[in-house]
Amino acid sequence: MPDIAKRFPENPILKPDDIRPSIDGMKVECLLNPGVFRFKEQTWLLLRVAERPEQKSDKTSFPILGAKGELQILEFDNADPKLNRADPRVIGYDGKDYLTTMSHLRLVASNDGIHFAEDQSYPSLFGRGELESYGIEDCRVVQIGATYYLTFTEVSEHGVGVGLRSTTDWRNIRQHGMILPPHNKDCAIFGEQIGGKYYALHRPSSPTLGGNYIWLAESPDLVHWGQHRCLAHSRPGLWDSARVGAGAAPIRTAEGWLEIYHGANGEHRYCLGALLLDLESPWKVLARSREPIMEPVADYERTGFFGNVVFTNGHLVDGDTVTLYYGASDSVICGARLSIQEILQTIRSSAI
Repeated sequence: MPDIAKRFPENPILKPDDIRPSIDGMKVECLLNPGVFRFKEQTWLLLRVAERPEQKSDKTSFPILGAKGELQILEFDNADPKLNRADPRVIGYDGKDYLTTMSHLRLVASNDGIHFAEDQSYPSLFGRGELESYGIEDCRVVQIGATYYLTFTEVSEHGVGVGLRSTTDWRNIRQHGMILPPHNKDCAIFGEQIGGKYYALHRPSSPTLGGNYIWLAESPDLVHWGQHRCLAHSRPGLWDSARVGAGAAPIRTAEGWLEIYHGANGEHRYCLGALLLDLESPWKVLARSREPIMEPVADYERTGFFGNVVFTNGHLVDGDTVTLYYGASDSVICGARLSIQEILQTIRSSAI
């Protein structure tokens, strides 16, 4: 089955140079994987903005947050044998890992869904406290009633967990703390209750027994989560053989909850596929993509900070059309449109 995404002709719609650094001396290295929502009759993206200091030829430097929330810059000589720079995303030094960039979340808005600009009267969201000392990443946004709930990745030397914040006006943001402890990420809350309970997809990880799989949890209040069930494993020999993780909130259809998820193979090539979950019992997987519905084929998806990546945290739904906003090659923000019925057609005959 070929890639069925209809990419915006204007792609990439946002590049690092389009966003100002958070402070002087920092450089916006990449834009990644925005949360997406409607607010005041506009389309909004909550961008993941990854920054680091301007690099010197013989040094490697990167930011962390200190104990009091102050920004600190660590710098090491490239010739130091204790320094491991093999991965462009992670620095190892003397047995301890750091991120090469620090991410925060930035709001941009659009009247047409294509051309976005920042309104500086709305605050940016930064890491706060010990559990976010390496930044916050990859936010999903879901609106339930009048409240927007933000689930995002909290990163620190203690590991990677899921944080929750909420707002009704995007000026006053309430902190709810870490709701899923390390190692966990890719948390997407369903946009409505099922049987009086809230549900969320998430991805705990195991380096040995088990793997990077999609799980389901339920909650009475969006803060306390339990009744965890594993929904989808990675699949040897297929496009999602190494890891899988949820995208944005599942989409209600007549046939079930449609979840657009990401998967990667052993070569770190990230594609998108779909899961179909039962409407009343969302722990029951009815169908799953055998082949990707979207894969990195455009030049801007194949080359960048970390190439061969399409990765989404957010979309908008209008009738049969899903407008998907996604990060390409961990570098730029792009858009694409897909038909819900076409996605369903690709997975109706798929073996789970």
